[in-house]
Amino acid sequence: MPAKGKNIWKLLKRYFFLFVGAILASIGLEIFLVPNNIIDGGIVGISIITSHLTNLPLGLFIFVLNLPFLIVGYKQIGKTFVISTLFSVTTLALGVTILHPITGITKDILLAAVFGGVTVGIGVGLIIRYGGSLDGTEVVAIILDKRTGFSIGEIVLFFNIFILSSAGFVFGWDKAMYSLIAYFIAFKVIDITVEGLEESKSVIIVSEQPEEISEVLMARLGRGVTVLEGKGAYTGQSKGVLYCVVTRLEIAKLKSIVEEIEPGAFVTFSDVHEVMGGRFKKRAIH
Repeated sequence: MPAKGKNIWKLLKRYFFLFVGAILASIGLEIFLVPNNIIDGGIVGISIITSHLTNLPLGLFIFVLNLPFLIVGYKQIGKTFVISTLFSVTTLALGVTILHPITGITKDILLAAVFGGVTVGIGVGLIIRYGGSLDGTEVVAIILDKRTGFSIGEIVLFFNIFILSSAGFVFGWDKAMYSLIAYFIAFKVIDITVEGLEESKSVIIVSEQPEEISEVLMARLGRGVTVLEGKGAYTGQSKGVLYCVVTRLEIAKLKSIVEEIEPGAFVTFSDVHEVMGGRFKKRAIH
């Protein structure tokens, strides 16, 4: 496919998933959370509280309250991120407006918190994964991160503690606690959506028998292995350094192979959330 065609396909793919993410988030809000007076964090949470107090449309506040942050972000962060965020926020605002007349499907507050948190988390996770955001406070956090000693996560957490605490004064403290449950669930689901469900591990093996171990790993696991040359700093002895990526289910088999060939080999495992390029796809084992 020509480069221009690939770029158009990537752009269409990005905005498709931004759209799907915003629709899922609007479903989570209007079908589960808002009818039960459970709020989300960030600008959406402020919008839910403000809409409740003024009886004005939630979508209006989601759009209007995010605009100042997007204007600042355009100058400080970059237009691609801001345009993607503006598209997502606009879709969310329209989505909650269209879905608002629909009555929530459950009055069980715990079920609403759980399913609302999961649905919103998947939606927001898709949007983040494809280069956007639904929350103007994240834009502020990115800017403040460059000027203060606090991380983006710490700044967002501070905003959300304040917002979720405010729900206690407006909806009652039991609803504020359910809001915390929904927020925590959404937070964890966002991580899963952004990082992927398939947990992989990168493995580094420092070995005196690198050729034999790499051959067996390729033959019995069907994984590609990269062999590097290394030297022990203390002994000065040459060693092979093997690097490969395996799935979580293959770790036990890899350990067994290494212990079988060289019990004294030094092996480390690290989490891998995404793999691009190379030959990670498993080849057939003969």
